[in-house]
Amino acid sequence: MKHKTGSLGEDCAAGYLIQNGYKIVTRNYRSRYGEIDIIAQKGGITAFVEVKTRSSDAFALPREFVDPRKQRKIIQTAMQYSSQFPSDTQYRFDIIEVMIQSKDSFEPISITHLENTFDAGER
Repeated sequence: MKHKTGSLGEDCAAGYLIQNGYKIVTRNYRSRYGEIDIIAQKGGITAFVEVKTRSSDAFALPREFVDPRKQRKIIQTAMQYSSQFPSDTQYRFDIIEVMIQSKDSFEPISITHLENTFDAGER
């Protein structure tokens, strides 16, 4: 159920990004360091997006689950991606929170896009 919910949350996030003018470059990019849920581009920026899906009765905000350890993994994976696919764009790390009604049924109630939530230099 957890994997299905996460996948549906990523689908919602990708749809949100497309509706807001982003081009989805790839989804679920994996390296030996970890995975990036969505890599998207818009206006000279490449956004490495971590998607967190939680139910409205969760005990913490979805963004709180992207701790420094997870951030390091995302940064290392993004560095691997950027060396594999060089680009002139600027890089940014975003989080998209997808809130659902309950854990039993997938009904999105809100999508929050947090841009530039952490920096590669911070870790």
